[in-house]
Amino acid sequence: MSTFVTLGPPNSNHDFVLRRYLRAHGLLDLERVRIELVDDFHQGARMLIDGRADFMLQCAVHPSTAEITGAFRRQVFVVDAFISRSRPMSLLMAQDHDAGQLPRRVGLQPATREYADLSRWSEAVLEPTVTAVGEGLLAKKYEAGIAFSSLLEEYPGRFQVLEDVGAICDAWVVFGTAPVDKGKAVVWTDSPVARLYRDAA
Repeated sequence: MSTFVTLGPPNSNHDFVLRRYLRAHGLLDLERVRIELVDDFHQGARMLIDGRADFMLQCAVHPSTAEITGAFRRQVFVVDAFISRSRPMSLLMAQDHDAGQLPRRVGLQPATREYADLSRWSEAVLEPTVTAVGEGLLAKKYEAGIAFSSLLEEYPGRFQVLEDVGAICDAWVVFGTAPVDKGKAVVWTDSPVARLYRDAA
């Protein structure tokens, strides 16, 4: 049984996409894998190096992806990459926010900064995950934040949608401890975009 590690908490974007990836490979439903959720990717990379995990999933646009790729380059290697949509997100504001009061604080995970117009807020509070932004909204840590749209159903009447972000299609990277490229580009030559290239030619 292989152990896959990614960023928690449960139901985070990373957890959501890892489960999609494992289902696509037919691994999750057959219970051939174990998922471990970590607080940061340095912890995950050390788990790979120590043999406590076999693979790690990280979003290519996560703020620490370049750091992980560089800092652990002799022990941890990119072994796969793919594209997947995230959980749907929205820029949410507390329903009880005083409309006459200027909004001051907005919560966001750094990779989501460009997903919505945040110019009306004077202070951005950075959180490690989109899930943490939702928790911050519930705790009234800030008036608004880019969070999972599911908060609207989970807490009816608590939030209003200022901007519907939707599901973002991102690139995702899988790390392992043995390189698979053998010095060559590993390319899926029958991918959807490969067919577009052939049609255009």
